[in-house]
Order: sequence, then C-alpha cells, then structure tokens
Amino acid sequence: MHRFYTGETKDRFGGLDLTHDMWINDLQLANQILRVLRMRTGEELVLFDGEGLEILYKITEVEPTAVHLQKITDLVIKNPKRKILLAWSLLKKDKNDWVLQKCTELGVTHFFPIITERTEKTGFDVERSHKIVVEAVEQCGRHALPQISEPQSLKGVVGQHRDHMQVCVADMAGELFEDNGDEEVLVLIGPEGGWSEQERAYFAEENIARVNISDFTLRAETACISAVQMLVL
Repeated sequence: MHRFYTGETKDRFGGLDLTHDMWINDLQLANQILRVLRMRTGEELVLFDGEGLEILYKITEVEPTAVHLQKITDLVIKNPKRKILLAWSLLKKDKNDWVLQKCTELGVTHFFPIITERTEKTGFDVERSHKIVVEAVEQCGRHALPQISEPQSLKGVVGQHRDHMQVCVADMAGELFEDNGDEEVLVLIGPEGGWSEQERAYFAEENIARVNISDFTLRAETACISAVQMLVL
C-alpha cells in the first residue's frame, strides 16, 4: 500500500485538507501517483498529515494533472513507543543519509548532528535531510516525522537535555544499557576516529552513562543503528 505524506502538499487554494471527498491538484504528488507509480482508477492509497490524520482512499477519477479520491476509512496511527533522540558526529560522504533513513525506520524522533573534536565533516543540508526522512516515514508506516536540528556542539546538545531525560554515550568500555523506564532517551554516537580524551573526561564529569552496544568495533553509521535498536527493544 503506497503512503504519501501531505503535510507540505498544496492544492489550488493552499494547504491540502484530508476530507471525505477530495482532489489532489499538487503537481508533484499527482505526478508521483499517476506517472511514477502508474496508479489508476479503483486503486487504493494512504494519505497522512503527520498531525493525527491517516486515511485510506480509493482513486475514483483521474485527470492529466489531478487525482480524485474518495475516503474509505480512517487508519490506526503508528508512532514510536519511546522518544529516542540521536546525536551523532557528522560523517563523510553519504553516510549521514544512511543514518537518517535507517534510524527513522527504527523510530528516532529527533536527530542532532553534532560537531566533535574529531569530526571530519561539518556541512549538513537540513532540507535534503528532511526529504530523506519523509521518504523513510512514508515507506516504514510510522506517522509523525522526526525533527532534524542544525549541527551543534556536543556540549550544547548534552546541556539541553541532561536535566530532564536519560543520556547515554556509546562506548565499548561501557556497561549494558540500564533501562530506567524513561520515555525519552538521548544517545550519543562518536565520530569515525572515536571520542577524544577531553570528551571522555567531559562524560565522566557529567556522569553520563557509557553503554556497550556491541562486542565488536563498529563503524560510526552502524553504531547509530545498533544503539537505536537497543533502545527500541
């Protein structure tokens, strides 16, 4: 079943409202439905706005640049059971895209790209990243989109969250994750070169729990996946 996020979709008069009987006039979405996926009259699709509406529709009529839909039923919304915040040191090449896509599928609710002492790349395209998570949300079946922040410092992210949620850092020398039942957890993933001695000293000063996510040395992007999966279970 094809799902489409409509939170940023426009019709001829502005924002697209998910009503019982509606036309999709947004050229990009109509093109995706009619020309990319080649959907036709009688086929069904799902529209969701990320704000609480997720509806199954049937295509009842098509025009060259528009699609007419009839509501079939409301659907049960699926969102992550726990708010997982992922702060990871920016990576080279397309590895950040991979982290955003896979961790969205696993349930991350907020992404924080961070600059650490050994970060080799500092550029980060938030607009491009947003498109990646939208596609991942459409594919995996979750409802709300995760948030994506601009790159910031390690201490900046920790300082924002350490007083009101569980914060942990992935470290092979750490212990097994101790689930305190917190609804929100921030997990920190270091750069490809590892945390510096100064950063390790900072974690100790702030009493940030070190958690072991694998018995093996993982690439940074793999560590993001492994850490999030650990928190989901």
